[in-house]
Amino acid sequence: MTPAKNLGIWMDHSSAHITELTTPFVTTVIQSDFTHEAKGESMSKSENIMHNKEQHQNASYYKKIGAVIKGFDEVVLFGPTTAKSELANLLKDDHHFEKINVVVKHADKMSTHEEHTFIAEHYSR
Repeated sequence: MTPAKNLGIWMDHSSAHITELTTPFVTTVIQSDFTHEAKGESMSKSENIMHNKEQHQNASYYKKIGAVIKGFDEVVLFGPTTAKSELANLLKDDHHFEKINVVVKHADKMSTHEEHTFIAEHYSR
């Protein structure tokens, strides 16, 4: 039997720190395209335009993260905002992810070392 491929993702609405449970840990970062500058620019036009642009760019952001998740058996999503739950709900509704165990946990802002410790402790259980 092959060992499970595990992944940890600390995320908020602006970036996702994707860490493979390997020795040593390998972390990559995916940035959301919806920056504070884009939000300010959209707000100056109208709140409705800003909301639509934010939804479109969040969908693109979540799609990029989902593309990485497809190759794994278990994923722990953690972070301080609702982004992790939003992504988990999208994954749950997509049959491409039905065999992947997705766990959602709350966590505050963390350093890279703290993220690695959190992931290692999660998978050691």
